[in-house]
Amino acid sequence: MDEYQPIAHTKNHAGVRQLLSEHTYSVAALAEQFAEPFEGGEFARLAGLLHDIGKYNPQFQRYLLDAENHLPAHSVDHKGAGSVLAQQMNMEPLAFLVAGHHGGMPSKADLKIWLQERRANPEVSAAIVTAQRNIPELQTKTAIKIPDGVKQNKQSTELFLRMTFSALADADFLDTEQHFADDNSAARQEPYSLEKYWNVFQENQQMFTETKTGLLHDIRKTIYTYCVDRASDAPGCFRLTAPTGSGKTRSSLAFALKHGCLHHKNRIIYALPYTSITEQTADVFRDIFRDMPNAVLEHHSAATYWKEKTNSDSEPQWLRLASENWDAGIIVTTTVQLFESLFARTPSMCRKLHNIAGSVIVLDEAQLLPLQLLQPILHVLKQLIALYQVTVVVCSATQPAFRARENFDGIGHITEIIPDAQNYFAALKRVTYHWPEHNTSISWENLASRIIAEKQSLTIVNTRKDAVALARIIGENRDDLFHLSTFMCGAHRKSTLKTIKNRLEQNLPCHLVATQVIEAGVDVDFAVGFRAMAPLDSIVQAAGRVNREGKLPFGNMHIFLPEEHTLPTGVYKIGADITAALHTSFDMYHPDTYEHYFAELYRHIDIDQPKIRQLQESFDFPAVAERFSMIPKDAFPVLVIDSAAGNTKFAEAALAELQHNQYAARKILRKLQPYLVNLHFFDIKTAVERSSVAEIIPGLWRWLGVYHPLFGVDLDSFLNPELGIF
Repeated sequence: MDEYQPIAHTKNHAGVRQLLSEHTYSVAALAEQFAEPFEGGEFARLAGLLHDIGKYNPQFQRYLLDAENHLPAHSVDHKGAGSVLAQQMNMEPLAFLVAGHHGGMPSKADLKIWLQERRANPEVSAAIVTAQRNIPELQTKTAIKIPDGVKQNKQSTELFLRMTFSALADADFLDTEQHFADDNSAARQEPYSLEKYWNVFQENQQMFTETKTGLLHDIRKTIYTYCVDRASDAPGCFRLTAPTGSGKTRSSLAFALKHGCLHHKNRIIYALPYTSITEQTADVFRDIFRDMPNAVLEHHSAATYWKEKTNSDSEPQWLRLASENWDAGIIVTTTVQLFESLFARTPSMCRKLHNIAGSVIVLDEAQLLPLQLLQPILHVLKQLIALYQVTVVVCSATQPAFRARENFDGIGHITEIIPDAQNYFAALKRVTYHWPEHNTSISWENLASRIIAEKQSLTIVNTRKDAVALARIIGENRDDLFHLSTFMCGAHRKSTLKTIKNRLEQNLPCHLVATQVIEAGVDVDFAVGFRAMAPLDSIVQAAGRVNREGKLPFGNMHIFLPEEHTLPTGVYKIGADITAALHTSFDMYHPDTYEHYFAELYRHIDIDQPKIRQLQESFDFPAVAERFSMIPKDAFPVLVIDSAAGNTKFAEAALAELQHNQYAARKILRKLQPYLVNLHFFDIKTAVERSSVAEIIPGLWRWLGVYHPLFGVDLDSFLNPELGIF
């Protein structure tokens, strides 16, 4: 009888077990490969050798065999042995990786207690002895190379641990997948070439521009040429400052692709602030690379990579798999997905991080990064540039003040891609700003009269409450009145926006009253705009929806002070107050105006409100991940099933599937993402009190109240009589 050899995993579909030695060395080799680009290869390799040695415990082997034979099986800890041995080898930082490779990296304080308990366990000691006998590399205490830059401060060390943790987590997952689901492994990305992407892009750019003429085309061509020419500059941080409508999306992609080719970068990561413009940008890129179906990975909460694999359509499977670890040439994602991953602690969130090393990151609409988290964001960007061979491109018409200066720990050197950018702002002046005189306020009634006097108008206010109040005064039953806010589900907003664009193109009467949801990157073109006093960048973004295509000599952007309105508190109010106080000194067509504005704004706020940097210095990975939240934690997803969202049959079917198969919740929730509205704690509490919501599964609610065809979720109305609930 053959001697039993310890296994890492039970039998797969072919009836084959994976030996523990095979899995250990495979994970170590993969982890080393993934971390090598940032000089973490040796460290990650040792983590791979250590991560599963607790499986040498006979009790764990019994657990695996019982599970394989469908017998009652009780899991046995297999992370303690590797963590303890890391400490014994004078490599205690490795214990964070080994201890966290399933559940997530612990805090330093918790790890210390956890290790103390494991050291006292004789089964852990026995597993270590067996592991050292089987893995000779674990018998020595050879010092492992850690890059000098990583040792500069604790924050740098903390990020290095997270990056090597990513290499370990991805290696462990991929090798396990190879054993259990080799069809997934086969469907993953084939080797790709940024050089091929660049060649395809150049051909597309030539077709895109060959028939275009005029001033706007000439300026777009000039900006594009600057981007291509500056791509040869040494990697680092760049700034693309260009006015709205000047072709920043295509020009920044041109810079990223050519820079990536010249400097041997691995991939392009394009990060945007909102899902709507992320989807819009991904569509543009997919059209460019239409003959390369696996060129563009769109990854965010609303991306629907939920379709099952079929023999005739393997693309959705690739998209789903690539989203796990960003193994793609071009990734279009949200800034939420990018930065929350960079401060995460769990394997699922961190797997992609090692693939950020050696990339080009384009931050579009960078002024919209959350200011209360700006300091940790800038610090991680500086580390990615200095230690992980990342090039960062900051794109905006209203550039934030990211440069280092006295009393501000920003980015030390930022290269301007476009010289004399103010010339292009002046040349593309399409809007005249009209500021309120002497802080004169206006009533909703008078504003409504001014709005309906126009044939087409865009009005943006600061809260949903104000939007509803103004729209009702204008006349909510008018067929030329539209509304957009986050109380409408994504599908409803998308449908409404399509109708608005059609009316604008046909020159039909059209009046839109919206919140800030319309401002960044939404492609609409009104002749006249009205904007409630707001932070300066919000006003400029609103103006970007006025005379966007330059069809008029000038559009008109009216800034007003409502007599009765509510202004969001915190950073938003501070920005609005600064704008109201200083607007007479603003040159709205000079990019320096915005950098000065943001520098003044940063002086009045705490740009590390959750004290992330302090938590990083104490290696409290769970607290960092918890507090670094770009989306409020008190938001509750509420499913809308209503004809206004156009989803009644589809959503009902998906809901039924969810209620009968909660194990597929993640897949089904992706299907339902366009039909969700996020309600804050106070709103959900009110809705519960009125029986306007019902919890479907923990953390997901269904809306039972009135869903208004114009305004969406209506917290002020009675229950929907169509549901038979009174």
